[in-house]
Amino acid sequence: MRTQVGIVGAGPAGLLLSQLLHLQGVDSAVLECRDREYVEHRVRAGVLEHGSAETLREAGVGKRLDAEGMRHEGIELRFGHHGHRIDFADLVGRTITVYGQQEVVKDLIAARVDAGGDVRFEITDIAFSGLDGARPRITFAGGALECDFVVGADGSHGVSRGYVSGLTTYERGYPYAWLGILAQVPPSAHELIYTRHERGFALHSMRSPSITRLYLQVTPDAQLEAWPDERIWSELSTRFTDGAGFSLSEGPVLDKGITPMRSAVATPMQYGRLFLAGDAAHIVPPTGAKGMNLAMADVRVLARAIAGYYADGRTDLLAAYTDTVSSRVWRYTQFSWWMTSMLHVDPHGDAFDEQLAAAALRYVASSRPMATALAENYTGLPYAEGWSYR
Repeated sequence: MRTQVGIVGAGPAGLLLSQLLHLQGVDSAVLECRDREYVEHRVRAGVLEHGSAETLREAGVGKRLDAEGMRHEGIELRFGHHGHRIDFADLVGRTITVYGQQEVVKDLIAARVDAGGDVRFEITDIAFSGLDGARPRITFAGGALECDFVVGADGSHGVSRGYVSGLTTYERGYPYAWLGILAQVPPSAHELIYTRHERGFALHSMRSPSITRLYLQVTPDAQLEAWPDERIWSELSTRFTDGAGFSLSEGPVLDKGITPMRSAVATPMQYGRLFLAGDAAHIVPPTGAKGMNLAMADVRVLARAIAGYYADGRTDLLAAYTDTVSSRVWRYTQFSWWMTSMLHVDPHGDAFDEQLAAAALRYVASSRPMATALAENYTGLPYAEGWSYR
């Protein structure tokens, strides 16, 4: 079997790349180790930057996004039991859209299947060979795929990153984790609320007008068994207290899990004809809502580089891939670290650390330039090549 681009991983990065390449007449095959049911229903990120939403529309998968996505013009920072709104629309003229990652994946899979695209699930024992030659191969249980380029979009635990020669990984662990729940109850507010409470961080988010997504800061070794639903709701209610009568609506918990917090950047993001994208190359803590958006930014650059190779024989864009995306990767890594450090309570910290965090939050709440910096990063940096991808 043969295709032009072999893509490992059917998450937002791999599927969006396949769709963008299709629009430019480039064939691809997407190989995924999980089954379709799992991929389409795993609960992950839910905030799309302005540019990510535009990219999905340009990719031809914006219909349901526009019908069901919730457009937000700001967020609330809550600390000292008081809320402070960051008005994105006023500060930078951009917005965000709340639309679950699993919904993005469903839309992209449907688009690829409708177009006759090659998307294969439950593909195991994946391995690469010939990456430094003109015809790299992807082998797997029961078959092999020859291609011109291989793209690893299979996450931080996938096989792809292990094939990059001379890989250096920069990492930072955090002394806390997130306990997240998905609840069948309308959101208690119309925008996201980021809260720093003396007992720890909490986040109020949503997935639809009837589904709320909520997070609590917990210890990295926390066990779900120690957090029954009643305890979770009680702790959330305590941390969201704002002195103005805020009431947190409760409902049946549909899903819950614990997510460790870490940052990691692997470089280079390419070796021979292998290119890494998304979590296969970088991980950011979810506080800044950058994971899925950074993956989409990667494949925007990569799709343009691959299309340039087939259309004009260009190799310069492919050669520059790591350098091109690294600036955004590190900018978002720093932003995610800053948001995380400012909003979480360090269990190993002291009164000095508390005062630093309080000073940082007060500065953002009282300074238009600082609020603008937060809004600029949260809504997404513009793409260097402009919006249009067709």
